[in-house]
Amino acid sequence: MIQFIVGDNSFEVERMVKSIIDQSSVVAEIIDGEELTLAGLPDLLMGSSLFSDSRLVIIKNLSDNKSLWAEFGGWVDRISDDIELVIVEPNPDKRTATFKALKSSSKYTELPMWTERDRIKAQNWLLNEAKLSGVELNKKSVQRLIDRVGVNQWNLFHALEKLSLIGAVTDEVIDEVVDLNPSESVFNLFDTAMRGDVNKLSKLLSILKKTEDPFRLFALLTSQAFQVAVAFSSDSDDTPTKDFVIHPYVYSKLSSVAKRLGKSGVTKVINIFAEADDDMKVSRGEPWELIERALIKVANI
Repeated sequence: MIQFIVGDNSFEVERMVKSIIDQSSVVAEIIDGEELTLAGLPDLLMGSSLFSDSRLVIIKNLSDNKSLWAEFGGWVDRISDDIELVIVEPNPDKRTATFKALKSSSKYTELPMWTERDRIKAQNWLLNEAKLSGVELNKKSVQRLIDRVGVNQWNLFHALEKLSLIGAVTDEVIDEVVDLNPSESVFNLFDTAMRGDVNKLSKLLSILKKTEDPFRLFALLTSQAFQVAVAFSSDSDDTPTKDFVIHPYVYSKLSSVAKRLGKSGVTKVINIFAEADDDMKVSRGEPWELIERALIKVANI
């Protein structure tokens, strides 16, 4: 039997692989696909064990081994019936012959990373995980937690671990115990600039400088500026929250900001970040200084 697990949702992938291992009666052989050789395939896929009639072989990241991946499709039909083979691939090339051979001959599972489009799925998952962890969360608390953490399952799982050590979970407890994810922190930063609060802007920047990469933070800020432009140009018939994967809560706030700024103000915001982007690319200043300069310009519009 072959199981082919594909996707960049490392939480779901790891959980599925663990489940396969736990349900098996033999010790799993976990193989790094990059270290495999063509000469080693016969013993791995056709050989039996001295201690058991069956084997569980888990191969990870085989597609990173380009030469072997190209040949592996020809081995699919030669795998011993005594071997349960699990192929784990985060992002294989679906156009290759090996991918097609594995998919057609296996139990295929695709586990992509969740996005904002999966928010309802994340809420249901979080409610169920909370019950299993003994954490009492109502629907309002679940929504607040996702607003704060996002839909990344690892972040939600670690947040639940923190909350499981506490008694009653309230909004105040969530805000105190669970760290904001970078996107939420950036939204607060951008929103503060839009409201012209330079003093708070400076405080937020000093906090983010301790933990964030300036280039990553600038990319997220630029994305916020783009979303303001989207909010301004959208009309009642558009669906920007789906088309551009903008959180409805964020979109509602950015829409009011965009309306207040008007066409001229939105254009200034875009130009400010375009100029800052050019400065970043040619190193016209220290990254954090360029970010602060751009945000202060936005605050003074």
